[in-house]
Amino acid sequence: MNYYTAPMEGLTDRIWRQAHQRWFGAPGAPARYYAPFISPPENRVLIKKKMAELDPAANPGAPVIPQLLAKDGALAAWMIGELRKMGYTEVNLNFGCPSGTVTAKGKGAGMLRDLSKLEAFLDEVFSQAEGPISVKTRLGVTSPEEFEAILDLYDRYPICELTVHPRVMRQLYRGEADRAAFAKYLPHCRMPVCYNGDITTPAQLKALEAEFPNLSGIMVGRGIIADPALLRQAVGGAPASKEELRGYLDELYHGYTGAFGMASCAVSRMKAHWHYLIQRFEGSEAFEKQLRKAREGWEYEVVVNQLFTLPLL
Repeated sequence: MNYYTAPMEGLTDRIWRQAHQRWFGAPGAPARYYAPFISPPENRVLIKKKMAELDPAANPGAPVIPQLLAKDGALAAWMIGELRKMGYTEVNLNFGCPSGTVTAKGKGAGMLRDLSKLEAFLDEVFSQAEGPISVKTRLGVTSPEEFEAILDLYDRYPICELTVHPRVMRQLYRGEADRAAFAKYLPHCRMPVCYNGDITTPAQLKALEAEFPNLSGIMVGRGIIADPALLRQAVGGAPASKEELRGYLDELYHGYTGAFGMASCAVSRMKAHWHYLIQRFEGSEAFEKQLRKAREGWEYEVVVNQLFTLPLL
């Protein structure tokens, strides 16, 4: 079974990918790291700062798959060509992001509202772009039953892999992933299928693998931010030690400080990671408010030093 890491805006950037690979890459290394989505510029002029995130030199050794967020098929096909020039083979199309700011523009999961427009988009992409193209999708907008028609459309194209997050757009990330709907539609998928959604422990990962042994892959998102050794444990490796977590988090903090040019910006990014990871520390509730209030680097460092005096759960 292949294990992948999900694209998560503000979390799974190049700095995180390098730190995770260094501290928790083997055993259980992800077969692929999916990068947070990029949108093709309408004027077809690439922004160097944004593309630096995908510079192969900034991702040494990390098997990275770029993800594209677009609603114009011709523009998406052009961007796929630009990514191919950078050395990328597979490119992933995002029809799964449920964010209101994304779906209001008819992108991400908003593409699932109008299947005629989705069909026109896919026609343009697959007629103009070369090489492997994968898709990440939700079940629909309001009801999982919508996926029957959506899947019928996907099955008409040479999608190299379909990652299904079994929620609908309106759910955002609330409620449980609909495993029953996933199981219902899986036999009708004509392409390799990857599962994504609500995997937070090695036991859940192995149970899913046993339930659906024919999956091409399993993608983990929030679970690997909360437990960066999740995949290592899934293949029989050790849980993250306190020393590993400290080294990993310090590398992230210093990496963000260097990238942003100031510790205060790095603190903001680190809070996003700690939002998921803090529950690993027994008695951490006493420090959650202090961490949320931290603005300067020294304030963050004081709280983190205190957190690391606590035992791991």
